[in-house]
Amino acid sequence: MSQVESHSSRSCGSSSCGCETGGSRTVAASNAPGSRRGLLGAAATVFASFILAPGISLRAFAEEAAPAPGARKVRWGILIDSTKCTPDCDACVTACNTEFNLVGHDRPRTDPQWIRKVTIKDESSGHVTSLPVMCQHCAEPPCVDVCPTGASFQRPDGIVLIDRHICIGCRYCIMACPYGARNFVNELVDNQRPWGPRGKGTAEACTMCVHRVDEGRTPACVEACSTTGNKAMMFGDLNDPESDIAKRVASFPSAQIRADLRTDPGVRYEGI
Repeated sequence: MSQVESHSSRSCGSSSCGCETGGSRTVAASNAPGSRRGLLGAAATVFASFILAPGISLRAFAEEAAPAPGARKVRWGILIDSTKCTPDCDACVTACNTEFNLVGHDRPRTDPQWIRKVTIKDESSGHVTSLPVMCQHCAEPPCVDVCPTGASFQRPDGIVLIDRHICIGCRYCIMACPYGARNFVNELVDNQRPWGPRGKGTAEACTMCVHRVDEGRTPACVEACSTTGNKAMMFGDLNDPESDIAKRVASFPSAQIRADLRTDPGVRYEGI
């Protein structure tokens, strides 16, 4: 295993940013044989210290190993029942936009979309399925693999985040994400939420409302779906056999989007 310790001269105090410990954070990267991160870890070992800019450096070294995907004590996830989700309901999207004050500029191709509704039609039967798509919080996230600064990182509980203080706006993560779940901030951002810092020239995506999760609450989209929506979303610890979500996954068929890519998403869907 290798770990990349990222330092920033700034700290915003937000759990969703990654700098809440005073600007220093350790990002784990698996060096298991055959893993995508293994090659990056080997390269980082050769270049033990690489200075990117004043106040920003990367250092790779072998220390305490982070938990492998199958050994996590907690794995937060979301289960979505597409048979309950309807095209006319956007409670989850509205809740996300409100929670993080995501305001568009009438430019659909570039406006922020941390969660979006997608309609799928079966050409043979004509059956239409509507479902929300957001960051899938993969156990093996491609966005983390390709990030050159460690700005894209994964918490021990499986939530994938972006440290905007060291994001250089290269957009590699956006290109690497097979779910189209990441956005690039093209505009100046006003009225930011303290729990969701944003900034022009950086990448961003769904945080699974980590600020809520760390307080023992439910993500805004799931909460809205259960109160004003169709009760199609469920949140919980996938690794806890006693949790409602784990019991549901064990009892009823569910699927991951593009499971063939072996990214092991933390978001699962019923009825697709």
